[in-house]
Amino acid sequence: MQRLQTRAQFQAVLAGSTVARTPHFALHRCALEGPARAGEPAAPALFEPAAAWLGAMVPKRWAKRAVTRNAIKRQIYNVSAGFEAAMPQAAYVVRLRSGFDRKVFPSATSDALKAAVRAELHQLFERLLHSGQGARQGHAR
Repeated sequence: MQRLQTRAQFQAVLAGSTVARTPHFALHRCALEGPARAGEPAAPALFEPAAAWLGAMVPKRWAKRAVTRNAIKRQIYNVSAGFEAAMPQAAYVVRLRSGFDRKVFPSATSDALKAAVRAELHQLFERLLHSGQGARQGHAR
């Protein structure tokens, strides 16, 4: 899976549709080859169509410390690698949309925070696959 690099790539994906949500994360999608869904814009020539693309957005608003933001981004990329084969070729952005409570998770690199983030990311990608937005024919997870 390719990683999004430029601001224009992130903006193109965020202009697409939101295909899955959990309490802390949202998954945005942009089709690579023509509009795949009604109302979903086609990606401009920013992406190589032969690959799936993924980006992670973890704003300072929801994760104040850099160590927390980096730990969450690492979890996003690690969990998404397990779902890569089942995901259709498109461009995705996983966006943190609310913060994890620092009273419950005081350490940014605690095993408890990592487990909570991983569990919620698994839910996010499962929702994508089971919603019909991302499931390929013959691929059941």
